[in-house]
Amino acid sequence: MTTTPSQDALADLDRRHVFHPFSVPGEHERAGPRRMIVSGRGTTLTDEHGRTYLDAMAGLWCVNVGYGSVEIADALREQALRLAYYHSFSSMATDTPALLAARILEKAPANMSKVLYGNSGSDANDTQMKLVRMYNNLLGRPQKKKFISRLRGYHGVSIASASLTGLPGMHKMFDLPIDGVVHTRAPHRLWEALPNESDADFSARLARELEALIIAEGPDTVAAFIAEPVQAAGGVIVPPAGYFAAIQAVLRKYDVLLIADEVVCGFGRLGTWFGSDQLGIEPDLMTIAKGVTSAYVPLSACIVSEKVWRVLADESRGATFSHGYTYTSHPLAAAAALANLDVIERDGLLEQVRLRGAHLQARLREAFAGHPIVGEVRGIGLVGAVEFVAARDPLTRFDPLGSVGAAVTRACLERGVITRALPESDSISFSPPFVVTDAEIDEIVGVAREAADEVAATLA
Repeated sequence: MTTTPSQDALADLDRRHVFHPFSVPGEHERAGPRRMIVSGRGTTLTDEHGRTYLDAMAGLWCVNVGYGSVEIADALREQALRLAYYHSFSSMATDTPALLAARILEKAPANMSKVLYGNSGSDANDTQMKLVRMYNNLLGRPQKKKFISRLRGYHGVSIASASLTGLPGMHKMFDLPIDGVVHTRAPHRLWEALPNESDADFSARLARELEALIIAEGPDTVAAFIAEPVQAAGGVIVPPAGYFAAIQAVLRKYDVLLIADEVVCGFGRLGTWFGSDQLGIEPDLMTIAKGVTSAYVPLSACIVSEKVWRVLADESRGATFSHGYTYTSHPLAAAAALANLDVIERDGLLEQVRLRGAHLQARLREAFAGHPIVGEVRGIGLVGAVEFVAARDPLTRFDPLGSVGAAVTRACLERGVITRALPESDSISFSPPFVVTDAEIDEIVGVAREAADEVAATLA
């Protein structure tokens, strides 16, 4: 009989044996986990000591329908008993991935045609790079292989997708980015807009910079531009009105494909099925993950437009598409995603995002208006951020950068609210489950304000 170790023993096992991502290895080995979460329900998590926390981040931007969904759990159980796994190589198929692909394409932009499944947003963006390479090879354009991403963009952590990611801290220890990936300016008004520059002028300037970069690299070498509708981990950066229209005009001029990374924004986070719908993006390829299953099991996908698919299918002349994973089109993951979509539709969660999102945005702006260390509050739907600054006039960053945001999130955690300090900035983010209530939003924002006040007092 297996004996369950005590909570202290479990924490020690974690300390000694688990290699944690985005953590300080030696520090974790010495001190162990900050918290060990053992259960969740709705928006609330419980740790090993029975203390509860409001999860203002839905895990990592992903537990959209909240914790403890009986429907998704039941779907997983039923699918596991019926067919836990079979592969999709060599045109073999299972039923749930086919049903899911049809559901996804019903909600995606009308030009989308096929769904290629993966396991995570990182591997899906790797796959996008391979699809773009294949597309241009089949068109006889072997030099057209470069990718343009944006500074502060987040597209994953594998060798290729971390290269797309525009956060230098994710490059320096790993000799990245790889050749063939270049970055352009983010639409981050707080730091990048000129004094008194309108949204239209800012967008036009960024479009001119993108065009100059394409010309400098060589239009016959630039294959694709990848962008999140809202840059999530890079700061919850909401582009100004007119930005994507200006950018897309440049991409069309030089025959550059547009990849919309919908890993965070997709499946309702902004109040529409996809961020592309909200922001007027017309993608050639789309990347999804996170919200497609509300993170109950890993699943990602590349959604491929008819334009790209016709080249891949018609010009390959019978050659095998030599790409895919053991778990591509996993029936268990697809069953979870189908149940997740059922919950979102049945419970009217997109409308709930619009209502709760409006409340979150209003409360954040009200709570932090005029705060001495707050440079900006921004967001859309159920995603928001507060950025802290050392001074507002003139606008001045903290030094060292990132220490204040991290301190505020620690102070929030001590008060029972989980937020997230965003990398290479002093921003904290909010991305609660769609089932969050107005009262819970009020508590989250109130705790964040108290935490910011505490940190500001120590700085003074």
